Amino acid sequence: MISTPGVGASNAFSAIVTNVIPNLHLNDTGQCFPLYWYEKEDETHASASQKLVGGPDDRALFNGYVRHDSITDWTLGHFKEHYEDDGIKKEDIFYYVYGLFHSPQFREKYQASLRKMLPRVPQVSDFWKFAQAGRGLANWHLNYESVEPFELYEESKELCLDPREHYRVHKMVFAKNSSGVDKSTVIVNSKVRLIGIPAATYQYVVNGKPALEWVMERYAVTIDKDSGIKNDPNAWSSDPRYIVDLVKRITRVSIETVEIIKMLPHLEN
Repeated sequence: MISTPGVGASNAFSAIVTNVIPNLHLNDTGQCFPLYWYEKEDETHASASQKLVGGPDDRALFNGYVRHDSITDWTLGHFKEHYEDDGIKKEDIFYYVYGLFHSPQFREKYQASLRKMLPRVPQVSDFWKFAQAGRGLANWHLNYESVEPFELYEESKELCLDPREHYRVHKMVFAKNSSGVDKSTVIVNSKVRLIGIPAATYQYVVNGKPALEWVMERYAVTIDKDSGIKNDPNAWSSDPRYIVDLVKRITRVSIETVEIIKMLPHLEN
């Protein structure tokens, strides 16, 4: 599903795709647009789905739920007619929308409307370039935990024989230089620094903040004041390098995102 800010959001418009059920505030107080929606199967739905596809199979039934397309047949027909292209599929429209939502020109042109109402989807001249860009963006954004880490210089001033202690994070911060904050370097802990983060990394902004800064903020040890429960991101993975490599991966995702956005065509109806 594609998550965008809801009506009246305080942050500038942005979009992020996810394949898990998100928090309401993934993207401000957000609104989600799923590729599919699911309905609990009953006897009526069971017979209808069997009639539709010739029997229950993966296209219709998932663990007792009937899958429906969120993009309607009317919408598909409208796109096919407009672009005179019968090869367009509903999934292509989904990725077209995701590519369109990343267009700086789209965000600027409809800035006022995007704060007051749900986004509307214009039909621009080059459907396939936006659809292909949307697929590429979704691939990077959905697979951020498994992409090849960006090659950052890993400086270790002190060697700890226990990898879990060597890479343990309490709170990551930026280094400092004579000009102030040095965002090319992330201090992971007292032992490890990641050096050489390109400035372009911070051009990829989601929900009002660069993606890398969200990772630095959320992957920190915190204790809830009321319950006293400790939230420790070091326990989220059995891999002691998980957080360090995540910083490198988000750096790569951010840079690749910026490059795809640069290649988006002009909005021309």
